[in-house]
Amino acid sequence: MMRQRTVRSAVRATGMGLHSGQRVALLLRPAPPDTGIVFRRIDLDPAVDVPASARAVADTRMASTLAVTDAAGREVRVATVEHLMSALAGLGIDNLYVDIDASEVPILDGSAGTFVFLIQSAGIVEQRPAKRFVAVRKTIEVRDGDKWARLEPHFGFRLDFTIHFDHPAIDSSAQRVMVDFATTSYVKEVARARTFGFMHEVEALRAMGLARGGSFDNAIVMDEYRVLNAEGLRVRDEFVRHKILDAIGDLYVLGHPLLASYTAHKSGHALNNALLRALLDSAGAWEYQSFAQPRSAPRLFTLDWYPA
Repeated sequence: MMRQRTVRSAVRATGMGLHSGQRVALLLRPAPPDTGIVFRRIDLDPAVDVPASARAVADTRMASTLAVTDAAGREVRVATVEHLMSALAGLGIDNLYVDIDASEVPILDGSAGTFVFLIQSAGIVEQRPAKRFVAVRKTIEVRDGDKWARLEPHFGFRLDFTIHFDHPAIDSSAQRVMVDFATTSYVKEVARARTFGFMHEVEALRAMGLARGGSFDNAIVMDEYRVLNAEGLRVRDEFVRHKILDAIGDLYVLGHPLLASYTAHKSGHALNNALLRALLDSAGAWEYQSFAQPRSAPRLFTLDWYPA
């Protein structure tokens, strides 16, 4: 049986919020079966739970932000959840409490790699109930101008992402990546790809209250001609690999791993969430699926999920 998973023990981290610029403390804790991923704002009194769900995404400007209304009628947010959600998807974590003392998940090094390290340090345990997948049964596509994203039926999970940047630092041959997690390791091939941005955008973003914690330590930064980070890129196609990382995290707010093929061109947080909502709103487009016998399950994240 493919079983649900959580962490073995609690693990802590502190870091900077990419957009808020605030210092943030984070605690990942085991959660019972069928809990899902639940962020808990412990800086509020009383603490407020913000469960990850596709319909809870309230803002997609430069990040994915979850929001709920508390008992007093106030909106409570947790921003920039996508890198942590991506790591949880990549390691097959179904149930987790994420205690956080600010309104934004820390950016750490700008990738999902540090979150992967934290989860692996805590240990991963299987739980008795079966893991529930969302199996896509018919094609769903959303568009915004020349940007689009699509989900199609597939017995596994694969992604095909294309970006388009006319920039000397972004090789034209490194703007598309296809990843099939039947044969590819999320940890080795995706998790370490960092977020990126352009120097000329920084002032405008900060005027919007964004990118206040951005630095060379947590992002790839470019001017008009080159990458400014002294160490350069981790891999030649790090830009598009980070877009794959983001998409995995954006899709995992669905609350369950997908059995689907995802294809996108210039998609981002907003379009990814619109795709999930379109899937949920389309009758007969999906169904839950579990696997009582390992031999009946797809070859999925084999390189990262086992042994637990």
